[in-house]
Amino acid sequence: MSGTISDTAGKVVANAKISVKNLATNQSTDAETNSAGLYSAANLSPGDYEASVSAAGFDTKVAKVTLAAGVDQTMNLTLISGLSLQDLGFPAGEVQGNAAEQARLNKRSHMLQIHQRLGLITTIPLGATVISGFFAGETTSSTSRDLHAALGSATTGLYIASAYYAIFAPKIPGTKVEGNIRLHKALA
Repeated sequence: MSGTISDTAGKVVANAKISVKNLATNQSTDAETNSAGLYSAANLSPGDYEASVSAAGFDTKVAKVTLAAGVDQTMNLTLISGLSLQDLGFPAGEVQGNAAEQARLNKRSHMLQIHQRLGLITTIPLGATVISGFFAGETTSSTSRDLHAALGSATTGLYIASAYYAIFAPKIPGTKVEGNIRLHKALA
């Protein structure tokens, strides 16, 4: 089996590592591209194979191929350029996603967005409560006092609902509280 390894722009990729594994026996044959992007894996028996190609600055490409007896197989592959987190110095264990942690982060983000929206909505009845408070004590009518009390109750209910979403949002270990969030917690 032989072929050329190139990138998406059509440029050949030199020094790419190719590993050709026989799926029946799990035996691997390794090869490397030359300066012209050519590789050759000789003396492969007929059967199903998995070829894996890797090169610095490219995503690993995996392809399956079936080799027939007495036939030279040509398999040209194109690598996609891309930086990985491992290229940036992160260990392999830290770049793998964790579904449970992602679900917790999504739930936290959603709950904190609701907290923010309810907090902003709460300012409307709060402002109305303050304004109605000026008129509640000036008249002998109970209507102004009842309106003031109703607005105060609405404000309290919305504040409690908003606080619920902030307090019970899942915590993310290692997250530091700083800046405006620290001030917000102190004021609450």
